[in-house]
Amino acid sequence: MEYIKTVFADRISKAVISNPKSKTAEYRKIILTLKNIGGKEKYQIERFNDKQVFHENIELNEAMATAEKIMSDGGYRQLDAWGKSASYMIKMSKKGKESLVKKRTSDNQNIPKVTNSNNRKKNYILKENENIPPLIDLGIFTKDGHIVNAMYDKYKQINRFVEIVDDVIPNNVSETLNIIDFGCGKSYLTFILYYYLTEIKGKSANITGLDLKTDVIEKCNRLAEKYGYSGLRFEVGDINGYDSKVNPDMVITLHACDTATDFALYNAVKWGAETILSVPCCQHELNSQISTENFAAITDYGLIKERFSALATDAIRGKLLESEGYSVQMLEFVDFEHSPKNLLIRAVKKNISREKRETAKQKAQSLMREFSFKPTLYELLNK
Repeated sequence: MEYIKTVFADRISKAVISNPKSKTAEYRKIILTLKNIGGKEKYQIERFNDKQVFHENIELNEAMATAEKIMSDGGYRQLDAWGKSASYMIKMSKKGKESLVKKRTSDNQNIPKVTNSNNRKKNYILKENENIPPLIDLGIFTKDGHIVNAMYDKYKQINRFVEIVDDVIPNNVSETLNIIDFGCGKSYLTFILYYYLTEIKGKSANITGLDLKTDVIEKCNRLAEKYGYSGLRFEVGDINGYDSKVNPDMVITLHACDTATDFALYNAVKWGAETILSVPCCQHELNSQISTENFAAITDYGLIKERFSALATDAIRGKLLESEGYSVQMLEFVDFEHSPKNLLIRAVKKNISREKRETAKQKAQSLMREFSFKPTLYELLNK
């Protein structure tokens, strides 16, 4: 307690409480940061567990007592802090011996400054300084796990994909997750998904990547062997008519062109997949079919006609998935190849009433009638 009083007497701008005594501690670390919040200086507290970060703001005069309570109640062995005149480290050995190390700073160098509340660094699922082989081979991480500055946007985009998956994993009760990735291509996201599920979530996973290019599939299988990803394999095959030996828990289709997305969604529904993640692209089918008298202004301009057709395609797909018992969300997704923002369809199997399912189907049919659409997914499901 005396050490903490000494530390907080020096107008601390940042303090990091870490190294919990117990492996089952609720939080891995807790950070107190001096910030300008609403025009007033306060401390923001960030409590980190393995998946999330929780925030709280406290007054300046509460910081010392808060740090004391966290250290004593939570059983943490270390506190690092940066003040106006020095940096500090309070440490407790496993035998209970406490020590305080103080290092004076000159000209306030290397002392964290007061930051605006909206400049907080995001707590990504795929963390820096971890050994993630696909990210190293992709050139996003250096060999020692640091993010390459020029690749930071890609790093954020890949984390966005993992976050979208992370939100639905608790809905899947299977001990071993069976996943099919249609049109996997070079498969960096497939490798990262396997890493996330097995290394971070601690689950057993069987993932099959499917693509038409033999050379790409051979390279992906070599990489899976190199990484030791025994549950990850790649096959040459067409989305249309693919026969899965095991009904998958999750079906992923990223940038499957035009009606290939419809065949992937149809197969996922047929197998009763718990989760579907789909990023459509090259949606030409409805653009060639569109015809309407009531909304002819939409079809008079090529660019508007194209964009509307793409949106209508995904609106119909969403409603058809709802009619098959899925809860559907349309999310913005940016892939790691720096393509423009586009749509991701996330569908999760739910216990949806017959009435709601029928209403969803009627909405799809109404849109189809108005614009003379005959989408492939509708035809496949009707068969």
